[in-house]
Amino acid sequence: MSRLDSFIRRLEAQRTILNWAAASIQGRSGLALELGLGNGRTYDHLRELLPGREIYVFERDPHPNPLSRPPARFLVVGDMAETLPVFEGEHGAAAALIHVDVTTGVPERDKIAFAWLPARVAALAMPGAIIVSGWALEHDALEVLPLPEGIPEGRYFAYRRAG
Repeated sequence: MSRLDSFIRRLEAQRTILNWAAASIQGRSGLALELGLGNGRTYDHLRELLPGREIYVFERDPHPNPLSRPPARFLVVGDMAETLPVFEGEHGAAAALIHVDVTTGVPERDKIAFAWLPARVAALAMPGAIIVSGWALEHDALEVLPLPEGIPEGRYFAYRRAG
């Protein structure tokens, strides 16, 4: 498979899982958290799927497409290892949906670089929250969910916050 085909499949899977996750929290209160902004495509999609819901975005050095830039009050700039604990102190477990889109593209490197992240995600998620991630999150409070139809195993991961 070419890199272009792989990229297209990744984006299709991302859209499918975000649509599924947003539908899964319909009628529930709570924040949405976007961990990683990049160009802002997934933030923009979540904004369309979740109108009126507060969506906080975490990014070390934001440079999105100007059309996909979150309002300043919802953009948390800095190293997530530092900003997520502060956010947790201010908001607690208030997220109904968390999208984890922070990878280097090298699973071995991600596992080391983000070893602290599953505990942070679990702490920010309210009981019953949906968490979707581009890489596996291992934590006792996160229950693995079956993936929506059409998403190949290992392409994305879905969880529910226990409790």
